[in-house]
Amino acid sequence: MSDDSAELFGISITVLSWEQATSTIMQWTQELQSRVVCACNVHSVISANADPELKNALISADMRTPDGAPLAWLMRKIGWPDQQRINGPDLMWKLLSEANRLQVPVFLLGSTESTLNQLEKKLLIAFPRLPLVGLVSPPFRPTTTKEDDELMALISSSGAQLLFVGLGCPKQEKWMATHRQRLPMVMVGVGAAFDYHAETLARAPIRWQRAGLEWLYRLAMEPKRLGRRYLVTNTLFLLALPGQLWKRSR
Repeated sequence: MSDDSAELFGISITVLSWEQATSTIMQWTQELQSRVVCACNVHSVISANADPELKNALISADMRTPDGAPLAWLMRKIGWPDQQRINGPDLMWKLLSEANRLQVPVFLLGSTESTLNQLEKKLLIAFPRLPLVGLVSPPFRPTTTKEDDELMALISSSGAQLLFVGLGCPKQEKWMATHRQRLPMVMVGVGAAFDYHAETLARAPIRWQRAGLEWLYRLAMEPKRLGRRYLVTNTLFLLALPGQLWKRSR
């Protein structure tokens, strides 16, 4: 993986290809390294400027991929013309394929019990040799110290080398930053990927994704939950965009 990165709104986004992202992460898993991978989009990088804990979590991550199409577009505009969008759901699927091939033990943390049950069925069909060593749906509330210790013991004893965390932003980024010293494995934050791959939540059609409009599709599907989020962060992104382009041009 290159050391090159693009400074976007105070967060350094890693410059890399799909092959570099997957090969680097799989190398980390086989070396039993404790690493954190964050898939960054407009919501996370803009929110980080008002949330010091989230900003520190992103800065401390070992890889920050341009999950959002606007970030990948901006990187192409300011000096990296070949940068692709490296999004969480597709990254998860590619890594699962590699884990299936290399026999890397995988653990899933997040979403609901019903989604995880559905996802497990899908994965075992798609990847019949995948060492899926654990699936946990944590409480939708702050956990107690006892619950947290029990979860750490469960994940650690599973033998997992690759942990997918689907708790949503900013919870998953903060969770990974807080727990990385206790888990000798690679943690990858993947947002709504569990729901997409379990097909409990419809993902935007490919043409919407390629046009950079996946956020609009999600907004149409979940207007009450995502309306304020996109209204605020997308507006702040657009307001800050000219300054970002001007700073790079200098």
